[in-house]
Amino acid sequence: MKVKYFAWVRERVGKAEETIEPPAEVRTVGDLIGWLSARSEAYAYAFEKPKVIRAAIDQAHVKPDAAIAGAREIAFFPPMTGG
Repeated sequence: MKVKYFAWVRERVGKAEETIEPPAEVRTVGDLIGWLSARSEAYAYAFEKPKVIRAAIDQAHVKPDAAIAGAREIAFFPPMTGG
């Protein structure tokens, strides 16, 4: 699946996107955040406050308990503000 990173999440990870194949036990967005966080210090820093990270699966906003099976694209971004 393709993973995209936006705003300060992208800056901390050091890339805008990548293609990954998480292990079978990674089943939800929350699991994916945990798995990504363990990859390196950069990922750990990007996801150090997982409750503030927002996610979208195939361009639809989802909660951390959303299943990732069959997802083509998952995006991570900080909270959005503005008007």
